[in-house]
Amino acid sequence: MLRVRRYRWFFLAQLSSCFGDFMVAPALAFAVLGMSGSVGDLGLVLAARTVPLVALMLVGGALADRLPRYAVMVGADVTRALVQAATAVLVLAGHAQVGQLMALQAVHGAASALFVPAVSGLLQQTVPEGQRQEANALLGIQRSAAQIAAPLLATLFVVTAGAGWAIAVDALSFAISALCLARLRPARAAEPVAARGTRRLLSDLHDGWREFRSRAWVWSLIGAASLTNGCYAVFTVLGPEVSERALGGPGAWGAVLTGFGAGAVSGGAVALYIRPRRPLRFAVLAASLFAAPTLGMAWATSVPPVVVAAFVGGLGLMVFNPLWETVLQREVPAASLSKVSAYEWLGSYAMLPLGQALAGPAAGLWGTRDTLLAVGLAHLVLAVAPLAVRDVREMRDGPAERDTREARGPVAVSEEQSVNVRKD
Repeated sequence: MLRVRRYRWFFLAQLSSCFGDFMVAPALAFAVLGMSGSVGDLGLVLAARTVPLVALMLVGGALADRLPRYAVMVGADVTRALVQAATAVLVLAGHAQVGQLMALQAVHGAASALFVPAVSGLLQQTVPEGQRQEANALLGIQRSAAQIAAPLLATLFVVTAGAGWAIAVDALSFAISALCLARLRPARAAEPVAARGTRRLLSDLHDGWREFRSRAWVWSLIGAASLTNGCYAVFTVLGPEVSERALGGPGAWGAVLTGFGAGAVSGGAVALYIRPRRPLRFAVLAASLFAAPTLGMAWATSVPPVVVAAFVGGLGLMVFNPLWETVLQREVPAASLSKVSAYEWLGSYAMLPLGQALAGPAAGLWGTRDTLLAVGLAHLVLAVAPLAVRDVREMRDGPAERDTREARGPVAVSEEQSVNVRKD
């Protein structure tokens, strides 16, 4: 896949921005804790980025189906580079305040709302159908590799130089991503059908909603993802506090994040080769492992068991993601994919700010460990709930995936497997 020039630039852009993202997560957490020592303040800063991301996601999806997707993504990257550079200056100068960080991260979230829905559509434009699971899996592997290396580097900066330098590197990463995407520039024929601007924004959003709600497997999985991501948000807020108080400090949290990344790399490698006949059912079962880090942190008395739990969670999540993205790119028409992807990301992010904002108060009321245990158990139940939907249990792989699987060895294909998947 990396021999394909356009995909290579796409891959490098995603690698750069992902590396910076995973550096800034622990850096921002310890910057806020170092300023105020308040888990509640940390939750507010994280929520400030997530709220505009959720609120503007549908607009971002409509624009990505109306305008050249690479141009939308370049503009968003430039904005995020400037925002993170300003954040780094404030933190390094020692003048950062919670309100300032919230305002800057809100702009960051708004730019991300334009960027995120365009990603799946741009990959669909860049990669032929039969190669998309491999392309999605490679993206998952590089994202996971960033999850391993970036927290380690961020932890090194926090301990030796301060959190501000990690945030400065994050700003640089968005600038590099923008340069790589500018080199991509798909052919005009591959640009979104709606790019000529002949339809109103509200009409575009309505079309995306119709495509979204007509597929039970889409809205059921996204609903579950929204709730489970809200649960995981509690872990991302309370995890640094448990690490600081009971597991030895920032290095422990860095080890947990690195363990998650190592599991995600392993999951991405698995996703390169598996071709399950019922991809969504397999993906849901894999995604249930995503509850492991929260449950592991609830019972943590030392670092290694939590790292193992984080590894398991990362593996399950990264097996799920490429399977889900491949089915979505196969089943949704190209002209509507970014709009549907916007509803996907809106649903996935919807509960994040609530989880982030409520984590501190819940821990103050019930205790950190009891909160993590209750949230982890809820996460596990919610993750497998979509199996109640028939389309999730019975969705078959597509012809391209069957051809790939059969090319790797003799596989008996039943008459039932040859039936096309019903599209609503």
